[in-house]
Amino acid sequence: MLHTVNKSPFERTNLKSCLRLAGKGDAIMLIEDAVYAAVQGTAVADTMAGAKDDFQVYVMGPDLDARGISRDSVIDGINVVGYDGFVDLVVEHETSQAWL
Repeated sequence: MLHTVNKSPFERTNLKSCLRLAGKGDAIMLIEDAVYAAVQGTAVADTMAGAKDDFQVYVMGPDLDARGISRDSVIDGINVVGYDGFVDLVVEHETSQAWL
């Protein structure tokens, strides 16, 4: 399953819920303000570093760019993808869950 999260982990709990309920091996795509969860040195960085052991974690590159976040600041092991990569993930996974 592909899970998409679009809210900042510093404002909402949808990422926390996603990580708790997603199945091992599922893919998690951080989009819009959820990209803040992929940044090293934040309050959720350790959680996200651990999450990549159980999930395939992706972050939307154009959303990082729109927020002035350097791709060099993304946690190691979180994959930065563009729109085409996002489309590939949707096609690759039979089901999707949006965490709004």
